[in-house]
Amino acid sequence: MGDAVYVTLRDRPGGSGHRGAGGPLRRVSGTVVLLGTVSLLTDVSSEMVASVLPLYLTAMVGLAPVAYGVLDGLYQGVSAAVRIAGGYLGDRGQHPKWVAVAGYGASAVSRLAMLPATSFAAITAVVTADRLGKGLRTAPRDALIAAVSKPEALGRAFGVHRALDTVGAALGPLVAFALLLLVPGGYDSIFVVSFAFAVAGLAVLVLYVPDLPTATRVEHPRRMLTEVTGRKLRRPLLAAALLGVLTIGDGFLYLALHSRDDVAARYFPLLYVGTNIAYLALAVPVGRLADRVGRARVLVAGHLALLGGYLLAALPGGNVGLTLTVLLLLGCFYAATDGVLAALVSRLVAAGARGSGIAAAQTTVVLARFAASVLFGLLWSVQGPQRALLLFAALLAVAVPVAGWLLRGVDRVVPAAGAAHPEQAPA
Repeated sequence: MGDAVYVTLRDRPGGSGHRGAGGPLRRVSGTVVLLGTVSLLTDVSSEMVASVLPLYLTAMVGLAPVAYGVLDGLYQGVSAAVRIAGGYLGDRGQHPKWVAVAGYGASAVSRLAMLPATSFAAITAVVTADRLGKGLRTAPRDALIAAVSKPEALGRAFGVHRALDTVGAALGPLVAFALLLLVPGGYDSIFVVSFAFAVAGLAVLVLYVPDLPTATRVEHPRRMLTEVTGRKLRRPLLAAALLGVLTIGDGFLYLALHSRDDVAARYFPLLYVGTNIAYLALAVPVGRLADRVGRARVLVAGHLALLGGYLLAALPGGNVGLTLTVLLLLGCFYAATDGVLAALVSRLVAAGARGSGIAAAQTTVVLARFAASVLFGLLWSVQGPQRALLLFAALLAVAVPVAGWLLRGVDRVVPAAGAAHPEQAPA
C-alpha cells in the first residue's frame, strides 16, 4: 500500500514514535485518535437517542416493562448476529476500514428512520438496523486499534479510544436534554440532529482513517475458525458469558432510580451523562492499570463495581448522593470491562484472526446481555425493580469468583503464533 496516508510516525511500519513526556494521546497511534474521533461523533448521535429512549418508549409509546425488556435486549444483543461476520470480513479481506464504514453508515441511516416509526414493530425494526450496524463495525475497528498499538500498551490504546468515545456519549444526552428544553416533546428534532452527528463521524472515517491491513491474512476459513474456537479463548469466553448474563442494560438501572428518586425523574437524560463522565475520567487510567496488573483481574474487578451499583439502586429510598454513586460505579464498570476485554482477547489469537477473536468475545457478551435484559424485564413485572435487582446482585456475587477462577493465568498466555509487532505489521 504505497499510497497509504500515515497520520503520525507511530502509524508507520517500523516507526518508533516519541516515547518521552506527554499525555496518553501522545503515546498512542494517530489512527487510534482518529477512530476515537469517529466514535465520539457517532456516540453523540447514538446517545442522544439512547438517553431518551426508555422514557420515550414507556411514557410516549406506552410499552410495558416486559416489552421494554425485549426491546432493550434487542438494543443490547441484536448486533451479535453480525459481529462475527464483521470481524471475519475485516480479517479475510484485509480492508477493515470499509467494513467499519458499512456499519457506521447503517447506524446513521437508522437515525432518520426513527422519524416515521411510531409502532412497537417499526421501532423494533429501526433499533435492529442500528444495532446491526454497530455489530458490523465494532470488531474491525477494534482490530485496527490493536494492529497499530504496541502489545504492552493495548490497555492504554483502548482506554484512549474509549475515553474519546465517552466524550461523545456524555455530550449526546446533554444535546438531547437541551433540545427537549427548547422544544418540549420534540423527539423528532433529536432524531434529525442525531443523524447530522452520525454523518459527520462517517465523514471522518472515510476521509481520514487509513485502510491499514491488521496483519498477515489467515488464508483458510477453517484456520480462522480454529483460532476463534481454540483452547486459549474457551475460558475467557465462558467467563464473559457468565458475567454478561447477569449484566442488565443501563436503561433498567435508570428506570429503577427514576421510580424512587425525584431528581432522577426530573433529569432523566442526564443520568447517562453522569455515567459517561465517570467512564471518561476512568477509561485511560484503568486501561493503564490493566496493562500493569493484568487485564483479567481488572475485568473481574469491574463487575464488583456493577454489583455495588445494583445494591445501591435496589434501596427503597434514594437521594442525589446515592444516585451519583450508582452512576460512578456504572462508569467504573464500563472502564474496567469494555476496552479491557478487547485488549485481553486480542493477545490470545493469531494477529491475522484478531478481528474475529474480538468479535467472538463481543458476540458472547451481547448475547448474554440480551438474555439478561429479557429475564430482568420479566422479573421486574413480577417482583418489581428492587427485588429483581437484589436477585441479580446475589447471582452476580456468586458469578464473580467463578469468573475469576476461569480467568486464572490467562494474562500469562504466550501470544499466539503469527502475532506481529504492530509497528512491523504490513501497511
